[in-house]
Formats: sequence, C-alpha cells, structure tokens
Amino acid sequence: MTDYRRPLSFGLSLDPTAGRWAQTQRLAQAAENLGLEYLAVQDHPYQPGHFDAWTLISHLSAFTDRISFLTDVADLQLRPPVMLAKAAASLSVLTDGRIQLGVGGGGIPDAIASMGGPARRGPDMVAFAEESLGLLRKSLNGDAVRLHSPYHAIGGYQAGPVPPKPVQLWLGAQKRRMLALAGRQADGWISPLNIYVPPHAVPSRQQIIDEAAVEAGRDPRTLRRVYNVIGSVGTHGGGPGLVGDVSRWVDTLAEWTVGLGFDTFVLWPVTDPEQQLSLFAEEVVPAVRERVAEIRSGR
Repeated sequence: MTDYRRPLSFGLSLDPTAGRWAQTQRLAQAAENLGLEYLAVQDHPYQPGHFDAWTLISHLSAFTDRISFLTDVADLQLRPPVMLAKAAASLSVLTDGRIQLGVGGGGIPDAIASMGGPARRGPDMVAFAEESLGLLRKSLNGDAVRLHSPYHAIGGYQAGPVPPKPVQLWLGAQKRRMLALAGRQADGWISPLNIYVPPHAVPSRQQIIDEAAVEAGRDPRTLRRVYNVIGSVGTHGGGPGLVGDVSRWVDTLAEWTVGLGFDTFVLWPVTDPEQQLSLFAEEVVPAVRERVAEIRSGR
C-alpha cells in the first residue's frame, strides 16, 4: 500500500465543446459553489469542435472567484514553454493565483502535425519535454531565460510577471521515461483516465516516479498525484470507468488514496454532468474525506 498522506482535493473536468458552452459555464459556477478545488480543461486544439483551452479558462475565470483552474494537460509541442509560462503567469496574476499547469509532451503526433507542430516521438519527445519543464520553471520564477539547443532558441527573455502564488507544474505521463521525468522535475503526476491507466497498473508507475525522485534527491511525498476518473455515480448498468452507487465511489476513491497514492481526483462524468457533479460534490467527496481521515488515524 502507498499513502503519501497528502491532503485530498477534488475537481471536475469541463467539456470544451463549443456547442455546450452554456452548460460548461453553469458547471464551473456550480463546482465552485459546491466547494470543489479544481476545474480541469483538456487541451486538444486540433479538435474542430473544441474551444482553445486557455481562452476557455480565461473566460471562465471571470465567472468564478475561488476555484482554481488546471490544464489537463497542455500540449507542449503546440504551446512553446516560455509563451505558455507567460500566459499562465498573466492569468495567475489576474485571478489571484488560481492557475496550475498540467503539461504533457504531446501524445497524438499526427494531430500535432496537422496544426504545424513538430510531432516529436519517443526519446526525442521526452528530451524536449524535459527541457521545456526547465524553461517553464525559470520563466514562472521570473528569471532571465536564455537557451540555444536543438529544441529551443531563446535569446535572453526576462520573464514576468511573477505569479502571486507558485504555479505548480504537473506532468501528464503513462510510460516509463515520462514518469521518471515527473519524478525528477515535476511538482506532480497527472495520470490519464482510469480506463487508460487502470488501478492495477498504477503501483508500478508510482514506483517509477518515486525511484526517479529519490535518485534526484527529492522526497516523493512532496509530489501531487492526480487521477482523472471517468464514470457515473448512481448509474446502474454499463458504461466506461467507475460505475456504481455513492458507497462504491466512496469505497473506491478511499482505496485509491490509501492504496494507490492518489490525492486529487478529477471527475469526468459520462452522463448528465450537472446531476453527476451534485452527487459527487455533495455525497461522494465529504464521505471520502471522512473515510480517509478515519483510515489515517487508525480508527
């Protein structure tokens, strides 16, 4: 069992489909009112029906006051790291620190190429992502950035503005090289959906992250661990992901906390998102918090 004993947090994935804009805005406001910590927006700009993730987050931030936003995850091959840091820092200042950066190396090369991106693959993509994380970190700290490499040509950018609160860098990853990169450099790991990285496949991935963190002189307990959970609360019958009543969700998320090491769960509802959000936030979340507290205290 792996429990890093980090505080729990919960979020909702917002659908960036342009035709569902009115519902997306209602969900963002409802999630804040119901006490969730995060609103997550996927970044697939090559999808013709999707809004641009940063444009959507920027707009929604004006309709909310407390809840934080998370790119889940921003594609580094389509968003140059220095410019991405500028956007994140700017929006962090405008929202009083309500921005976190989930980033990925670019998992769909052909789609990236369709927008003019370089479509890097394999070790080349990992090396690019590692260098990009370093540039993001320096830029978000407000440092001067200069680098000439096969991947980047930055001639001396003086970064700014500096965010009022640190912008966390959480790396989306599922294969060994990227998982090790998360352990070495990122502030946390974002797992793909539970149907892509199922629970039985999580421990080996956590181990890769932990070993890389220790080798880099870092404490694995300091890293955030985010699980994107697709499913339905209270739905009977079939469907992808975690499907069952409230008690099953509570049992499962508590086990995924103390047994698999996750501390943050982002709901991806597959049906009736407004009803699912209500069930998740009002019934599942408080019960999971209570269950995990009981387990950790030995009660």
